[in-house]
Amino acid sequence: MLTLRNFIYVCVSLVMLTAPAVAQNKNPNKSRIDGYKGIWFTLDQFSEYGDKYSGGLGTYTANHNPIAVYSPEADKTFFVYGGTRHQNEKHLLIMLSYYDHKKKQVPKPVVVFDKLGVDDPHDNASLSIDENGHIWVFVSGRNVSRLGHIFKSRRPYEIDAFDKMYTGDMTYPQPWWVPGKGFLYLFTRYTKGRELYWSTSPDGTAWQPAQKLASMGGQYQLSGMNNGKLVTSFVYLKNDNADTRTNLYVLQSDDMGQTWKTMNGTPVQTPLADIRNEALVKNYEAEGKLVYMNDLNFDKDGNPVILAIVSGHYQPGPKGSPREWQLIRWQNGQWNISKVLESTHNYDVGSLYINGDYWEIIGPTEPGPQQHGTGGETALWVSKNNGKDWEKKRDLTKNSPRNHSYVRRPVNAHPDFYAFWADGHANEFSESKLYFTNKKGNKVWELPYQMEKELMKPRRVK
Repeated sequence: MLTLRNFIYVCVSLVMLTAPAVAQNKNPNKSRIDGYKGIWFTLDQFSEYGDKYSGGLGTYTANHNPIAVYSPEADKTFFVYGGTRHQNEKHLLIMLSYYDHKKKQVPKPVVVFDKLGVDDPHDNASLSIDENGHIWVFVSGRNVSRLGHIFKSRRPYEIDAFDKMYTGDMTYPQPWWVPGKGFLYLFTRYTKGRELYWSTSPDGTAWQPAQKLASMGGQYQLSGMNNGKLVTSFVYLKNDNADTRTNLYVLQSDDMGQTWKTMNGTPVQTPLADIRNEALVKNYEAEGKLVYMNDLNFDKDGNPVILAIVSGHYQPGPKGSPREWQLIRWQNGQWNISKVLESTHNYDVGSLYINGDYWEIIGPTEPGPQQHGTGGETALWVSKNNGKDWEKKRDLTKNSPRNHSYVRRPVNAHPDFYAFWADGHANEFSESKLYFTNKKGNKVWELPYQMEKELMKPRRVK
C-alpha cells in the first residue's frame, strides 16, 4: 500500500536530483554576523550519565565532510560551520568564512542559509571548491521534512554572494570535486531507513538521477578522495537504530561511481542489501561492539586508513568502556586493525593526518571539565613509524571551562590552519566558541566571538 509518507517521498524524488536545477535564489546571504558563535545543541536522550551527546556542535557531524578546504590559489582556508547570531540563541545559521593566511585575519562570517528556526546541527553543511575557484556549500536536509540545498559562490574565491543551484532530498552531504570531471556526491536518504546514495554532475547544475549504494536497513558513511579515487566506509544500523551502529564496510570507485569495487578489486553490485557482503571489513557485531567513524585518510601509497571509536555501549558513562580509538587500514592486500588510545565518550571525534611515515591524530582524547559529556580536552598524538606506535606529543587545551568537540581536518590542510573545532558545555546550554591550531599543535587560536571590525586577527589562546 502506498502510504502518505511514501507518496510524498516519491513526488519529491521525481523532482529533486533528477531534473535541471531549480530557479536560482539570487544573493540569499544578505548579512554577515558580527562574530563567530557556534550552535549549541542537545539531543535530549538522557541516561544516568547525561545526554547521549550535547554541547558545542558547530563542526558536527563527522558525516558532513569536508567542512574546510585550503586553497593555495587564494592562500585561504575556507570553512563552514553551524552558527547563531546571538549568544543566547539556538537558531541555526549555515555560516561560511575563511582564514587569510597572508593577512592572518578572518572576515565577519557570511550567512549562506538561514534554517528558519531549526536548532539541529544535523542540518549543518559541507564545502567544496571547484577547479575554477567557485565555492560550493552543500546544506544538509533532514529527510523530506527539511530538504537540502546546494549553493555556488557567484565569484571565484569570494564569499559575498551565492546562488542556490539545487534543492533536494539529501542528508549528510559529502561532495567531492574531481578536476576535469565534476562532482561525485555522496549523501543519505531516509527511504527504507538511512540509505546511501550517490549522484554526479559535470558542473553542479545538472545532476544525474540519484543511485542507491547501500540498502541494509540503515547506514552511516564517511568518505575521502585521493587522486580521483573515492573510498567510502560505512556501518550498519540494525532496524535503522543509530544506537546499534556496528560492522565496517568499505568500497571504492575510480570512475565517478560507474563501478564500485572492494579494496582487492572485486566488483560489487549496488545497492548492497545483505549485511554479509564482499565489502565487509570487520564483523564488529559478532563482538558486541559499536563503531563510530571519525575520519578517513590515505597513506603514502594511496591506501585508505579509517579512524574510528569502538565502544561497548551507546550510552555515555563507564558501561561503554573501553572506548578504543582504532585504525583500520588496507595494507599489503589485507585489512589490519590496531588500537591507538582510549577516551571517555563515543562522540569524542578527532582527525587523522598522514604525511609519509609521520602520522598525527588531533582530537578530544583527554577528560574534560564535563567528564562524561561529549568531547573533552584536545591533544596531539603522533606516530613516527607509519601508524604502528603512538605517543601523546602535547595538550592543545587544558583547564577549559567547556568541553571541546568534533575536531575536523581541512582538505589539503595548511600548517597554520591544521584542525578546526568548537567548544560548549556538555551538560547545560552555553556559548560555543570556535578554534583552530597549527600543525605543531603549539599554538591555538580562538576565532573572534565579537567583531567590531570587518577583518580581525584571531586571538591566540595558547
